[in-house]
Formats: sequence, C-alpha cells, structure tokens
Amino acid sequence: MSHLDDDQIALIAMGEPVDSEADATHLAECTACAAEVAEMSRVALVARSSVADGDLETPPTGVWSRIHGELHLSDAVADDPASPSAEVPAVHTPPTSANVPAQETVPAQETGRLRPRTRRRSRATIWVLAASLAVIVAIGAGVWIARTLAPTSAVIASAELVAFPDHPDAVGQAEVDADDDGRRTLTVRLEGDQLVDGDYREVWLIRDDGKALISLGVLDDESGTFRVPDGVDLDEYRLVDISFEPVDGDPAHSGDSIVRGELDFA
Repeated sequence: MSHLDDDQIALIAMGEPVDSEADATHLAECTACAAEVAEMSRVALVARSSVADGDLETPPTGVWSRIHGELHLSDAVADDPASPSAEVPAVHTPPTSANVPAQETVPAQETGRLRPRTRRRSRATIWVLAASLAVIVAIGAGVWIARTLAPTSAVIASAELVAFPDHPDAVGQAEVDADDDGRRTLTVRLEGDQLVDGDYREVWLIRDDGKALISLGVLDDESGTFRVPDGVDLDEYRLVDISFEPVDGDPAHSGDSIVRGELDFA
C-alpha cells in the first residue's frame, strides 16, 4: 500500500487541504498516516500557541470533530489533537518473523521505490516540522515585541480654533500628543478657507501675551502634524494660530490670521 509522503502529511497537519480524493480515502483508511497527521497537528498547535499568552485562542471542542468527519478519518484518531489528554494512536506494523522485516515496505511494482516507514523517520519529520514552525513563531514574536515596545502617545491638550472676522467660514481644531519619551506633536485641522494664488498657510505657537511666536511649518492640506520643539513650554506658548502668508521672503507673521485658539490641558 502506498502511503502519503512526509510533505503531504506535514501540510495536512498544518491545515492545508488534502490534495485528492484518493489521498483523503487513504487517510481515512490508513491508521499509520492518520496517526502521523494527528501527532504533527499537536506539534503545530504547540508551536503556534507559544508566541504570547492570550494571543491565540483555543479552538472550540467541535472543530476537530468537524475536521474528522469531513476527512472521513478512522475512529483511531477521533480524539481532539489539541486536547492535552488526547493520545496518538500507535503505528501498526506487520508481524515480524524470520521472513518478514520489522518495518513495512512498499513493493517496488506499486510505487517504483522502496519506502520504509519507521517511527524514527516519523519523529525526524516531526522535528523538521517543529523547526519550521519555530521560525514562524520567532517572526510572530518579533512582530509582537515590536508592537509592544513601540512608543505610545496620549493627547495632553486640545483647542477649538475660532475664525477671524475676515474668514467667517473657517473652522479649525488642534490637538497635542506626547509619547512615552516626551516627544510632542501638534496636529491641526482647518476647513472652510480658500487659498489665494501666491499665498500659503502657516502654523504658529504664540505666547499668551502675544509678544513672541514660533513657526511650526506650512499647512499644505486640510490637516497636518508638526513636531513641537523640545524646550518649548506649552503652558506659556498655548495659543495655536493658522495664518495666510504671502510668498514675499519675510518669515514674520503676516497679521492675516485665519483661526486661533487656546490649548486646554484639562
């Protein structure tokens, strides 16, 4: 009898579909192949569940029974391989005698080659599968660690930006975020204004007494995010301003503010 090869068994154990009806029939009738699939499935489940506690859920108890029924597997592998109490059925070998070898051999006329099936080879295949899954787990763990260690940010202040009389349709919002390392960014959104050819919009932080200001950059679209320079005290520079600026080479504020608002740290 021609058995499934090791690659087929490994793929089925990892959830790949059976290649053909003939293979599915063989898997349903061959206790040895079914036992190898069950054992490898357990290895795959252990490897996949080792990325991080809580990342993967244990499949419902009915999943294996549905797989078992769909593949028409034998009763020898009816136990759920994900269950700790599940036992792997023993691989049956023909009786040994002086004229019969202790391992099952496929006749050359059936397959064109001899295929010894021993537990040693099965174990070796399982370890190859485990090593392959370990690489997958390592990659998954790396992604999980990168996400876990990535700096997180939180909103520390916000402002409603009120339109100036010359721009009655303008509406704006501002929000300051700070990450775990203390880096701060200002995100602004502006709607309802129209750019005039030759002008651009600039985002400013203005001191509460109006006597000093800091340019953060040019707002090209409806929204933009800007780095707040280290050392800037936002309790002091708490006014957010967006202005129209002509392309005249003068870095000073034009005096044509579109919207302005005060940051609220509450």
